[in-house]
Amino acid sequence: MQPAHLKDVLKSLPNKPGVYKYFDAASVIIYVGKAKDLKKRVSSYFSKQHHENRKTAILVSKIQYLEYTVVDTEMDALLLENSLIKEFQPRYNISLKDDKTYPYIRVTAERFPRVFPTRNPVRDGSEYFGPYANVKIMHTVLDLVKKLYPTRNCNLVMSPASIAAGKHKICMEYQLGNCLGPCEGHQSESAYNEDIAHIKYLLKGHLGEVKQHLKGLMLNAAGQLQFEEAQDYKEKLDSLERYQSKSTVVSTTLGDLEVYSISSTEKVAFVNFLRVSQGLIVVSRNVEIRKKLDEPDAQLLESAVAEMRAQYGDNCKEIVLSQPLDLEIDGVGVTVPKMGDKRRLLELSMKNTLLYKQEKLSQYEKLNPELRVDRLMEQMKKDLRLSEMPKHIECFDNSNFQGTYPVSACVVFKNGKPAKNEYRHFNVRTVEGPDDFATMKEALTRRYTRLLEEEKPLPQLIVVDGGKGQLSAAVEALKAIGVYGKLAVVGIAKRLEEIYYPGDPLPMYIDKKSETLKVIQHMRDEAHRFGITHHRSRRDKGTLRTALTEVPGVGDETARVLLKHFKSVTRVKEASVETLSGVVGVAKAKIIVNFYQGDGVAGAEVDDGFIL
Repeated sequence: MQPAHLKDVLKSLPNKPGVYKYFDAASVIIYVGKAKDLKKRVSSYFSKQHHENRKTAILVSKIQYLEYTVVDTEMDALLLENSLIKEFQPRYNISLKDDKTYPYIRVTAERFPRVFPTRNPVRDGSEYFGPYANVKIMHTVLDLVKKLYPTRNCNLVMSPASIAAGKHKICMEYQLGNCLGPCEGHQSESAYNEDIAHIKYLLKGHLGEVKQHLKGLMLNAAGQLQFEEAQDYKEKLDSLERYQSKSTVVSTTLGDLEVYSISSTEKVAFVNFLRVSQGLIVVSRNVEIRKKLDEPDAQLLESAVAEMRAQYGDNCKEIVLSQPLDLEIDGVGVTVPKMGDKRRLLELSMKNTLLYKQEKLSQYEKLNPELRVDRLMEQMKKDLRLSEMPKHIECFDNSNFQGTYPVSACVVFKNGKPAKNEYRHFNVRTVEGPDDFATMKEALTRRYTRLLEEEKPLPQLIVVDGGKGQLSAAVEALKAIGVYGKLAVVGIAKRLEEIYYPGDPLPMYIDKKSETLKVIQHMRDEAHRFGITHHRSRRDKGTLRTALTEVPGVGDETARVLLKHFKSVTRVKEASVETLSGVVGVAKAKIIVNFYQGDGVAGAEVDDGFIL
């Protein structure tokens, strides 16, 4: 029941962007959300029954009161929502989890700042650049920084007074050219800070400004005939060019932009974020987002945009997305490119997303194999448009030889894997001649009549090997025994792997690379193998028994005993009376030897192997 006082609050909500907070009976925040229109968004929670989403229904049932904050823009709402989720960690909100602890480059907040890598950022006023997913690239950047702008790496606390008093001594780093000796006043503080400013530009990916500065210094030195100094600047420019050429460059014509792509499962989503500056990818990061209320990808992607822009700054004026979002940010263009350099950049991001998703799911499934089963079952449910997960599937296939020895095979899969101890085959009783449809109908009728009689559980899905004809026969059988509608049934045709549904004249095609189709193909092949094996065994036994029962006085039981002992008709034909006597008795032994080794006249008397 919706609390009465909530109705008054809902009426007073403004049609403006903002953030809303839901509280439970204990005054604990259980959900934080953002909205372009607070009145429409919040009212939607209480105007629907949420039958399709049980988690949302549970959330609504726990809401006792709400609070809201109006902001100027939707982006402000997105950032505020992100901040509140981090602060209060509401039970029903998604949670963001970093992929791993990547290193940063730190520029310290002190006189004569130092530049070095770290994995543990601290809030001491220092600036951090990164994170760097590739440590090798980070060290390449650091090497370039040190080469272009040598900085100190000592821990000296340097003040103007201590430097003037000569309390510090230059070290080996000065002799090697890795430091310009500010500790002894060889480099002024203003010059040092100017180099630090250029280092920050470079670390932010603004190579253009750094290159322009170096080029100006080079030309100025050359103009003053300081050719050695000009050569030094030229070498630094060349290093910068080589660094940019070896880095991931999308297009030198692209400005600063951000790229986001997403791929999700039922319970978790994976987002890749790229920041590009002047054609150079300067940040690449993966984020894992745990779902709480079956949130759609669009909502999760919006949260990722807010998180990344809050962490890395919101100075980029263009955002590239893998799917459209109802997101408006003042002064920022939001696009889903279809071609060109931006599309190639988006494809790179999507590739990283899928690889990260594959890596994470593989890790989770190794730790908990049941996760793979659940994921596979959910995927099959979605692909095959089922109402429940097909944890128990049965597949049927028929075999016959020119209408003789017809058999039908039933294989059983549990959680996507064969349950071979539950395989069954049926020797067809009521069908004469090669009638595949009637054979299928008899097999399903016998199978599910028995399961009902024994009160055993029915499968969630039946797969019949064949097209519309076999599927129709299966439907007739299920209707006749009263279980049609209680379980799903589909047919699979061999030629193009089409999936047929009852009452639908057009087949459905599943992605050839999907796990769903692989499981169905495996079932179909298993049913064919199991059915063929039984059919051949029955046919071979029938053929051999026919050859033996041609002998007068040898019936089916005697033929069975002979085949069991001698293994083949040829060995029976070549056996002596003494050998045969030990199996079927002297009288029948003499008849068999006379039939195969004598003149073939039935009933002739035999004495010691000679015809009298």
